[in-house]
Amino acid sequence: MKAKRHWYDHLWIWSIIYFALGFFNILFAWLGMIDFLLPLILAIFGGSKFFCNSLCGRGQLLMVLGSKLKLSRDKPTPKFLYSKWFRYGFLAFFLLMFGNMVFQTYLVAAEAENLREVIKLLWTIRVPWGWTYTTGTVPGWIAQFSFGFYGLMLTSLILGLIAMVFFKPRSWCAFCPMGTMTQAICKLRAGREIKK
Repeated sequence: MKAKRHWYDHLWIWSIIYFALGFFNILFAWLGMIDFLLPLILAIFGGSKFFCNSLCGRGQLLMVLGSKLKLSRDKPTPKFLYSKWFRYGFLAFFLLMFGNMVFQTYLVAAEAENLREVIKLLWTIRVPWGWTYTTGTVPGWIAQFSFGFYGLMLTSLILGLIAMVFFKPRSWCAFCPMGTMTQAICKLRAGREIKK
């Protein structure tokens, strides 16, 4: 008997649409804030990882590519990727990169820096992305955040695809910064509820 399908089982399409829109107009990168804030909101107020387990379009896309299209070697995910030190270390690094991106946005807003129309892949490779933005459309800081955030999202997709190819399709989920944060929030909530 087939499992019942839900509307959210097709959110992998959202991931494709998001990256396609950002390729043509960088301002669509702001839509990625949904994937950044919703998991935290659901964990804080719902106490669950419902987003990670059911709503994450990236995880679904990795499953479609890895399992259905057989692009994954389907080997066991290395244990160190699940380890606390690696997950929290990667989260700290991710937050540091996010903080740097926010600081660059601030510098553009304060007119201390000029808008950089580049995407940083893997936090180091600068790729010109100027065709996606018409200067003067919005304040420079909004565009700067878009370039930085899209680079962050694209980098995490690339890491997820690399992990998918070499290991299980959703190996990225073992060390995803959002998953680590939501798990920590859920544990904190569960600890408080037990103490009550």
